[in-house]
Amino acid sequence: MRDMNRRAFVKTAIAGPVASAWAAQAMGTASAQTTLSAAKAMPQGKIGNLSISRLLLGGNLLTHFTHSRDLKYVYRLCEHYNTDQKIVETLALSEQHGINTLVVHTVPHVIDLLIRYRKEQGGKMQWIVCPTAQIDRDREAYIKQVRDLVDEGCEAIYLWGVTADRLAGEGNIRAIADAVNIAKDHGVPSGVGAHDLQVIIACEENGINADFYIKTFHHHNYPSGPKPEQLTGPYAEHPGYWCRDPEETIRVMAAVERPWIAFKVMAAGAIPPKDAFDYVFEHGADHVLAGMFDFEIAEDAALARDAFALATHRDRPWRS
Repeated sequence: MRDMNRRAFVKTAIAGPVASAWAAQAMGTASAQTTLSAAKAMPQGKIGNLSISRLLLGGNLLTHFTHSRDLKYVYRLCEHYNTDQKIVETLALSEQHGINTLVVHTVPHVIDLLIRYRKEQGGKMQWIVCPTAQIDRDREAYIKQVRDLVDEGCEAIYLWGVTADRLAGEGNIRAIADAVNIAKDHGVPSGVGAHDLQVIIACEENGINADFYIKTFHHHNYPSGPKPEQLTGPYAEHPGYWCRDPEETIRVMAAVERPWIAFKVMAAGAIPPKDAFDYVFEHGADHVLAGMFDFEIAEDAALARDAFALATHRDRPWRS
């Protein structure tokens, strides 16, 4: 397990606000379930032995790792809004609307909060987590993060897209394969994240035995979307978008038989959710990962259900 001194500190630091959240949630559970009992069940797919809701909760807003371009104040705004209590409320509300899986990177404080949500609140939210240790630079640290996450209840692991982008760019496919196999050796589904489509191409060409991909996907039809002349430079020079070539992504992913969780589908808030969900489901994604504040969950869940139901003319078969 992680360092006990750190754990003791975190437990003490969050005890007050989280205890209040537990109490508030417990008092409101019955009325909330009554209010939402008529909500339609969220469609699900299978990744390994896991049943995953078609809409997943993104973790960036919960870890305060927002993507807000040059609006730096948004980071502090998110930090002040998504307190420990609000995170607990967001998890519970997501479950009530049929969202059964969270995707998040390894932030010790948030992982501890998720553990307490399960143990003290009875939360059922599944976790798909990416270790932040660098597999090629400190393999033992990466293995330890995977082992700790699995011991703490994580249902699936994936290689962080930032790391996978770098490794693919360096031609280090062996390290990507190593990361996938380490998670599999610990008995959980193992995936690969990517912003760069070349990661997926390299994994497929080299027979990387991933159970799923988490790949960026959105169209460019929004006001701050990249213009064609902007698409010739490196990824890092264009922070206003995360899917460099949507049409090429559609073409490549059409031949991929592994489940695909699409993320950055709203280009960090630039594309309305209905537009985003309709687009990615219709063009081949199996699941949508979306960062949501608590007040967005009910509407987004309804939009995701509708988008899934309407995706009847897609060329790519459902892979989960």
